[in-house]
Amino acid sequence: MHPPRGDAERASGRFSELVRYTLAGYGGGLALAALLDTVGLQRSGWAQWLVRTLAGEGESVFEGLFAVRQRLRSRAASLAEAYGWGKFGGMALPWVVDAGSRLAGVDLYGVPGFYVPFAYGLADQIGANLAGLVFVRRRSRSWWTALADYLRHPVMVSGLVIILLVPTGLLVARLLGFSPTTQLRTALETIAANLCWVPPLVGWVAEHRKRHADA
Repeated sequence: MHPPRGDAERASGRFSELVRYTLAGYGGGLALAALLDTVGLQRSGWAQWLVRTLAGEGESVFEGLFAVRQRLRSRAASLAEAYGWGKFGGMALPWVVDAGSRLAGVDLYGVPGFYVPFAYGLADQIGANLAGLVFVRRRSRSWWTALADYLRHPVMVSGLVIILLVPTGLLVARLLGFSPTTQLRTALETIAANLCWVPPLVGWVAEHRKRHADA
C-alpha cells in the first residue's frame, strides 16, 4: 500500500502533466506548415513566424495555463508551477529576436540565422530555468545553497544541458547545408530545436522512481 502524500508532494510532481503539451505544439506546427506550403507561402515571413511559434512555443501556452490552473486551485506553490510560469513568460523574446534580425538584414535561411530557431525552441526553456532558480532561492538560506539545490534537481540540470547543446546542433546543420526554405522544413528545424519535453520527462521519471522507492 502506498503511503499517503500531502498536497505539497502531489503539487511538486506535476511535471508529467507538462510532457504531453509539447506534442500538441509539434503536431499543430507540422499541420500548419503543410497547409501554408500548399497555398504557396513557403518563404513568407509572417507564415514562418506562425509556424515557429506553434512548433517551438505551442507547449508554453499550455504550460502557462497549467500554472494558472494550479494557482486558481490554490494548491501549494511548486517547482512545476514556477517552471510553467517561466516558460509562459519567455515566449515573447523569440519574436523580438526574429523581427530584429529581419530588420537588420540577417540571412535567416543561411548559417548566420541559425540562432533564430534556437530562440523559438528554447527561449521559454531559459525562462523556465531562471524561474526555477528563483523558486529554489526563495526556499534557501543563501544563493550558494540555492545553486547547490538547483544543480541537484534533475529537471533544472537537464534544462541547462539542452540550452547549451541545441545551438551547436543547429549551427552544424546549417553549416552542412540545411536551410528552412519551406514552412515544413521550418517546422522540422524548430521541432528539432525544441527539446523542452526533455526536462518535464526527466521530472516525471524522477517522480515515478521516488514514488516506488517510498512504497
